Amino acid sequence: MSQASVIKDEQGRPFIVVRDQGAKKRQHGTDAIKSHITAARTVANIVKTSLGPRGLDKILISPDGDITVTNDGATILSQMEISNHVAKLLVELSRSQDDEIGDGTTGVVVLAGALLEQAAELIDKGIHPIKIADGYDQACDIAVAELDKIADTIDFTKTERQSLLKVAKTSLGSKIVSKALDQFANIAVDAIMSVADLDRKDVDFDLIKVDGKVGGSLEDSMLIQGVIVDKDFSHPQMPSEVRDAKIAILTCAFEPPKPKTKHKLDITTVEEFKKLQNYEREKFIEMIDHIKNTGANLAICQWGFDDEANHLLLQNKLPAVRWVGGPEIELIAIATNGRIVPRFEDLTAAKLGTAGIVRELSFGTTREKC
Repeated sequence: MSQASVIKDEQGRPFIVVRDQGAKKRQHGTDAIKSHITAARTVANIVKTSLGPRGLDKILISPDGDITVTNDGATILSQMEISNHVAKLLVELSRSQDDEIGDGTTGVVVLAGALLEQAAELIDKGIHPIKIADGYDQACDIAVAELDKIADTIDFTKTERQSLLKVAKTSLGSKIVSKALDQFANIAVDAIMSVADLDRKDVDFDLIKVDGKVGGSLEDSMLIQGVIVDKDFSHPQMPSEVRDAKIAILTCAFEPPKPKTKHKLDITTVEEFKKLQNYEREKFIEMIDHIKNTGANLAICQWGFDDEANHLLLQNKLPAVRWVGGPEIELIAIATNGRIVPRFEDLTAAKLGTAGIVRELSFGTTREKC
């Protein structure tokens, strides 16, 4: 506290006064502007070497020791610790470009850095920053008008998609997947065309999930026309493949109903325990019969069930998957055209989802159900 002192106000509340605070100089006017431009140009120069097909990859090491190798501008900037507020704007610029377009994250930052570099020279010539900003706005309007003039409209369909493949290859050419360029370009186009609404010119990217697994190689990557769930069938002896699946999608607990009171049941003898066990067993069998009577041959449950219920499911030849996450449940319902059932008694044949095949697959060194 040698550089500060503690004093109290009229109400006796303490506060700290830093002695050398008055000696610090604040930047004003042109000096402040140039300081911000320098910080922004520094950020742009960092990612500049990653631009283009000959761009270099960068090795990023997080505070936790995680290593990332990438030349993607948004990824590089998102992991940088930046304190300057104007430099942070470039990070937000890159993130917005990534969210809206998905490509060009490095280019927009490099372009912004080049514009700021030219702006610094204009400021040195005595031109006011507002004049420079107005000039950039006018130049932007002229550039956009020229791009609209020289742009070509490329028609495509779900069968004629060579132009889309060229676009995908251009975007992927500078990424680490470029050594399997044709394969990944086809995967990207197939994924987009599977969920695209060409009439509305809209793509719901929430229906596309990119999931990475440990092991294997890039060439092992594939497009699954369905939903991947990081779960196994609930019992190892259940079949690993169900064809023409009719799926009961449950978000309710797969267990006997509990009394809606605060009373508790005391078990004091073996006979009473066996009665309770038989009661639970009968309820489980009723629930399984109810599922099978709807025509379902697969149950997917958001919650778990105990070993007794799991064994009864196996005995009754009803495969099941438990502890499936909420987002996956929604995707399964969308993909199978099924209805999510929040209450067990509401399950009917009309609410079942349908799928051509449900099976376990090996990806890398892990196993998946899809």
